[in-house]
This record gives sequence, structure tokens and C-alpha cells, in this order.
Amino acid sequence: MIKNWTLYFIILLLFPVLFFSQQQPKEFVSKKDSLLPGTATSISFTIENTTSENKVYDIHVETSSQYIVPIITKSEYPVSAGQSSVYIVPLRIAAECPQGNYTITLHGKEKNNGDPIIKSLQVIISGSKKLTVTAINSPEYVKAGETINSSFFLKNSGNITENLVLESKNAVLDNESQLLLLPGETKIITVSKKTNPDLGKNEYFNLNLSVSSADNLKENQTVYTTTKIISVKPIEDDIYHRLPISASLSFIGMQNRGVYHDGFQGEIYGKGTLDKDNKGQLEFHAVSKNPVEFSSFTQYEEYFINYKRDNFFVHLGDKTYTSSYLTEFARYGRGAEFRYNFKKISIGSFYNHPRFFLDVKDEFNIYSTFKINKESEITTGYLYKIPRTEDEGFSLNGLTLDSNAHLPYATGKFKLNKNIDVSGELAYSKTERTEGSAYMMQVLGSFERINGNIMYMRSSPQFAGYFTNTSTFNGNLQYKISKRLNLFVNYVQDAKNFKRDTLFLAAPYRNSLQYGINYKYAKKGSVMIYNGYQKYKDRLEPRQFDYYERFVRVSVDQEIGAFQINAQTQFGKTDNYLSDFKGNSSFYTLNLAFEKFKTSFNVYGSYAITSRYQMKNEKQIYYGARVLSRFSNSTYLSIFYQNNYLPEEYYNDRNLFEVLFHQQVFQGHDFDVSGRYALQRGQLGNKDFIFSVRYTWRFNAPVQKTAEYTTLSGNIGNLGAKKIEGIRLVMGSHLSVTDKNGNYIFKNVSPGDYLLEIDRSTTEINDIADISLPTQVLLTNKENIFNFNITTAANIQGMVKLNEASGNDQLSFAQFQFNKDKKKKESIIIEASNGEQVYRKIGFMGEKFDFTYLRPGNWNVKIYRNGLDKRYKISMDAFSFLLNPSETKDITINVVKQQTEVKYQQESIKVGYNEIKKKK
Repeated sequence: MIKNWTLYFIILLLFPVLFFSQQQPKEFVSKKDSLLPGTATSISFTIENTTSENKVYDIHVETSSQYIVPIITKSEYPVSAGQSSVYIVPLRIAAECPQGNYTITLHGKEKNNGDPIIKSLQVIISGSKKLTVTAINSPEYVKAGETINSSFFLKNSGNITENLVLESKNAVLDNESQLLLLPGETKIITVSKKTNPDLGKNEYFNLNLSVSSADNLKENQTVYTTTKIISVKPIEDDIYHRLPISASLSFIGMQNRGVYHDGFQGEIYGKGTLDKDNKGQLEFHAVSKNPVEFSSFTQYEEYFINYKRDNFFVHLGDKTYTSSYLTEFARYGRGAEFRYNFKKISIGSFYNHPRFFLDVKDEFNIYSTFKINKESEITTGYLYKIPRTEDEGFSLNGLTLDSNAHLPYATGKFKLNKNIDVSGELAYSKTERTEGSAYMMQVLGSFERINGNIMYMRSSPQFAGYFTNTSTFNGNLQYKISKRLNLFVNYVQDAKNFKRDTLFLAAPYRNSLQYGINYKYAKKGSVMIYNGYQKYKDRLEPRQFDYYERFVRVSVDQEIGAFQINAQTQFGKTDNYLSDFKGNSSFYTLNLAFEKFKTSFNVYGSYAITSRYQMKNEKQIYYGARVLSRFSNSTYLSIFYQNNYLPEEYYNDRNLFEVLFHQQVFQGHDFDVSGRYALQRGQLGNKDFIFSVRYTWRFNAPVQKTAEYTTLSGNIGNLGAKKIEGIRLVMGSHLSVTDKNGNYIFKNVSPGDYLLEIDRSTTEINDIADISLPTQVLLTNKENIFNFNITTAANIQGMVKLNEASGNDQLSFAQFQFNKDKKKKESIIIEASNGEQVYRKIGFMGEKFDFTYLRPGNWNVKIYRNGLDKRYKISMDAFSFLLNPSETKDITINVVKQQTEVKYQQESIKVGYNEIKKKK
């Protein structure tokens, strides 16, 4: 037995077939072993001789697949009497062998008596995924307006059929977006991108191809190619830094309460920086006196200029000045303001002469802000108000003051943590006869499921700020139950007493609470149901409404194809305090919007039966529509109509009918015509007509000279070309032609980065520059020189030759015997490079290849296997040589198909073990 086991270990150590095998486990392959494709391995069969005679078997091996080939197909194998031996079968498994179960069958026949032996063994070939994506061809540059075409090489080197999804996020696939690639199969994919012909500057474009399996889209391979796009209509860098300015002239006419007025109004506006480093920002606005009464559809006379640089800001002229929420929330006037920011502290001040608030003649404010961190700060300030002495007094909601008002205040905002923000203000006022105070607090919270904010403000009866003897409370809360469902509650209590500019009317007093649920029942549909109450009170005399209403409202939003639909229904019970009766209020509203033929349509309709106003169960119908048509990027027309508005909207200017037409005559010149019937603020039934014709000129005014014009000159040398005269050179929008000596010059060129190229229609077909063209030239000095030469192009051509290796003094056991129809077409990648330019091509066995129009010089050709089968060997995978002008270099790439060879002893080596004695 010791002898038999010794022979067994010797065969494992010395048997030549291990040269071909994969890394073997400690035991031979069993029926459940999984074998890798593209490897050599071995399996074993046990042959028993239970007789008392020595036997010799003629053995041959068969497989159930052409992709699994036994290296030894036939042999003689002796088995001693009463012994069992292990017969080893070396196998080569092709890389393209499909995943699955296969059968290896051993046939044996005893030489003397012809006793047969048939043994079978099941083997499992495991799956192997190996997909390679390689960029093989892409242009180095294209001109703007041309198409970039890039080729990518796909190869399935695994043994599983790949169901591939192809995608390019920034280009168009010339092939199908889904591809079935068999094991060993290759495919060339072309991706194209049409470039913008109006590109203003040269730029690089990265074209990509992503390849992923249809079974697992998250795992993908993405390959990029880079191409430079050369502008054919370049926008040259300006030697001036410019400030954008618009100037307009309008003719306005208005039929106002039966009286017609018209006239011209001019406007100029500019905003930008005064230096090339963009540090000093200037803004100015000037509008002449309005020839008609001011409304939301016309502009009021205004003049201002402000300047900001680094940490400094200054403003002169008209604006809405604000000190703080409680003291002077918004007061339009004419004055001056400045602010300076230090590292942690900023200080500021303003003077304001109100234009639409007669109680105050002048006001001064000074403040300082301390930044605790990026999102927290504290501000302290002081506001000083001077009343108009020519009036009876300075009055705030019935409070008469005959002296100046002093208002110190402090505000702060703090971020307590990532979820909670707190802000607030304390203010105090003092005059010669009164004192007052006010405070405000606001909390905002944002959590994963809950979002909300609460704000409360209160001012005392003697407070001389923006609010007096009033309070307000606003809050909302939203709870997200799921992605589709959320709950909400909103509460609003307006301030009753505040001093707004007389230019505008205040909105009605509101006190409302509403709570409900919002459910998104579909991807493009949601429904909202809410309940609550609302109180509206007119601030004007005589009052048009004063009511308290409890209601239930249902709102549905749905998108159906191109249509956006909103439908609302409200049922309520109304207590009318103005007319002292109770009744019902019901509303039915429908909004429909859609877009077609570059035109958007919006239609609105509402029917109501209300008890809010003068009559009980009053019927109201509101309807309207808007059509906006964009004929082109420079032309659009808008038409709007609405028959009436709710009385609660009296504080606004309200459109009843409007036509707007805009036309861009040419770049920087716009023409607008508008006409409308409207209800002005405070009016309920009197319609006024306003029309306007407006011309606007937009231009960039030079404010700083940033550079001087430059020139580029040079010489084109002759290195074998037929002529160098009359060659046209292009640099951006500039052209130049060489003289008989090859000299050229570009004059009055803005400094910057340009691409210099030759118009090849002015050279011989085989002429080529000794440098890469187009080439980048950076013009910075007043005079720039750039020389290069013209020579004749060279070529590389050759053939990929397949050679079969011979056995000679070795015994060749076997090689792959595939059906000719099943053979795959092997290929390699051929790369030619001179250090600056790289070209790649796919080369197939037995076919020719070439690289044309190459610049003379040193070139290197490298050969890449590209997943070439392991049986093939590239004899020489690199070439280096010097290409002379007009030379065509021939090269041959030899690929050798190697035979699988095994050297073995003339006599078989037997692996056996002792006879197993049978129990009697």
C-alpha cells in the first residue's frame, strides 16, 4: 500500500498536465466542482481490475461540448490484477464555454478479450462575466457646427450572454440602446454629438458611453473621449470692462376717472462692477416724473445710486428704508444710507425723508451688529423721528405727539441647533409726554416629520413705532405622516394698527384658522380637505364687508396629459356684522391650464352664493382667461381678461382686460406695447384705461480699459512643400494670408487665448504642418511672434498576419477542434503615437490597416491584445521608427497561434492502491 500511495504523490508532482491546470484543490475534481472557463484542468476516473490477470485498456475520452477538449484523446492504460487505478484526464476549457452542466465520458476496451468500460462524470462550468469597453477612435478637434463621432469597442470575454443597456447622457447613440452580446462576440458602438455652430469660445467636450447589464443597471462602465470644439464665430475678449445699462422712453396715456392725461417718461438703469476684478459694484436708477397717476402698472418718479465694495456699502436717493420690524418696518423716502462690515461687527446708519407719510418729516437711524457665528447675530440700534411742525401734530393711530420720538431697539437671531431657529426684538419709545414699548418673538422648527413656525408681536398704546396698540400672531404647523399624507394647521391674526405709506392701501384685517389633511393619491394628483374659520374686516370707510365665517373646503389638483386642473369647493356659514344677518356662503371654482403650439392657456371660473356683503344669498360669477404665446425668442403676445374681483381685493390695482406685446427688433433693442382696463385701489366699479408704448435700449458702457490691442506675426518655412505663398491662416474671426516668403501678420487683436489654424483648401492635399494644428496661441504682449513649417505628410500601413506554430521535436497531444462556423474573429488594437497625437484602430487577423496623413517625425506603434485569446501570442508588440516626409512605412504584426503541447514519458504512469478484499 505504501508503494501505491508513493506513486500517487509522484504523479501529482511530476505529471506535466499540471502545467496547464488552474490552481488545484487538494483533491481531484468531483461531480459538484465548479470549473472556470478559459483554463486547463484535470479530472480523474477510477478503473478497477477485479480479476487475477493484468489488463491493458485502449482508452479514449469524449465530451458533451466542443468547448471542452481533452488534451489526451487516446492512450493505453495498464491495470494490475486485483488493483484499482486512477486515470487522469487533462482538459482545456474554452473561455467562451457557456455556463452549465457537462458530461465527460471515458470509453475503454481491454486489448485481449475486448471487455468494455464506460464511465461518465458530470462537471459544472461556472459563469464568468468579463465585459470590456474601450474608446478606440475620437477626433482631436472639430469645428463648431460639425458632428463629433466617437467609436467604442465592446467585447464579451466571459461565457455568459450579456443583455446590455447602452446610454450616453450627452450624445446620441447611432446603434440600438439595447444589445445582446454573445460570449466571445465584439461590437463597435458609435456615439455622435452635433456641436453648436454659434459657440462663442473654444471649449472641450467630454463625450461618454455607459454600458450596464439589463439585470443590474446600477453597475455600469463609463468611458469618456475628449474633443476640442473650435469656435467659427468667436466672441473676442473685450479690452474694456463694461457696465450693463438699459435706457427706455415710454409714452403713457390714461383715462383716469373721466379725465385723460398723457406724456413721456424716461428711465435709465444700470448695475454692474466698475473694475475687472468685480470688486466695486455700482447700481443706479433714474425715472422721470410720471405723466399720469401712479398705479401698479406705471412707474413713480425715483432717483438713486448705490455703491458696494468689499465691506463698504453706501446709498444715496430713494428707497424703502428699514430700521427694524417694530420701529420702522418699511418707509419709502429720499435719503442716504451707509454700512461698513468689520470681521465680527458691522455698523450702519441712514437718514430718510418720507415721501408718502405726512406725519414724519425726517428720521435718523444708527445701528451696530455683532455676529456670534455664521447664523447667529445681535443688533442694537437707535431711531430718531422728527414730526412735521407745520402740521397739527405727529399722530400714530389717534395718539398725538408734539415732539421728537426716540426709539432704541435690539434684535437678535439665533440658531439653537440644526432644527430650531429663534429670532426676536425689543423696542422702546419716548417722547416729551409719552413712553411705550413693543416686543416680537419668532421660532422656526424643522424636523424629519414636523415643520412649523410661530410669531407673536405686541405693542403698547403709547408706542411710537411702526405698530401701535396692537398685536399679531401667526403660526403654521405641518406633520408628515408618510410620503403621500400630511396634516397641517395655519393661524393668522393681523395687526390692527400700523402706519403704512399712503402710496398703498392696507389689506383687510384678517383673523383665521384652518386645519386639514393633504393626500397625494397619485403621482400627478392630490386632494386637500380642510376646515376652519375666517374673519375679514374692511379697513376703509364706509365699510364694504365685516363678517365671521366657518367653512369646509375641498381642493383637488390633477394633471391629465397636457392639462393642469385645479377644482375647489367651499361650504360655509357666515355671520354678517355689517348687515346683522346670518347666511350660507358656497364657492365652486375651476382652473384649467395647458400649453400647445408654444402658447400657454389658463382659464378660470368661479360661482358663489354668499352672505358676506350687503345682501343675503347674493349670487356672484367670476371668470377669466390668460393666453401667452411665444412666437419666437424675441416675440411674444399676452392677452388677459377677468370680469371682476372679490371686494376683499380692493387694496390692489386689478386688471380687467390687458394686452401686452413684446418685440426684440434686434439685439439690445426692445419694443413693448400695452393697454389695459383696470380697477384702481379702493375702487369697486369705475374702470380706468391705461396704455403705454415703450422702447428700450440695452448696451454695455465701457468703464475701465483692461488691455491693449496686440499683433501676431510669423513665418511659415518650407520643408518640402510645393508652395508657401497664399496660405490662408485663421485665428478666431481674424484672417491672414502669407506672402511669397511665407510671412503673415494679424493686427488689432484683443489679448486672449486663440486657436491658430490653416485653411487646408489653400495648401496642397498632402501638405502638413510640422506642429499640431490647430494650435493654441496666447496673446499677451503688444507684439507676438509664432513661426512654424510646412512639409509633406507620411503614412503607416501594414497587415495583421496569423502564423500557426509547428510541433517539430515535441509530441502534440491535442488542440481545439472547433467547427469553422463557430470560430470567432479575433482582433487587436493598434495605436500610433508621436507624443502629441494618438490614433487607434481595430486590426483583424489577416486584414490590412493604415494610418494616413501623419506628421513626419518619430512615431511609436503599440499593439494591445484587446482580450485576444490566450492561444494567440503577439511576436512583437511595439515598433519605433522615424517617418520622413512623403514616406509610407510598412509593418507586419505577427500573431502566432500556439499549440497546446505536453511532454510525457513513453510508458504510462499508473496510480493504484491495494486490492480491496471482499468479505466472505
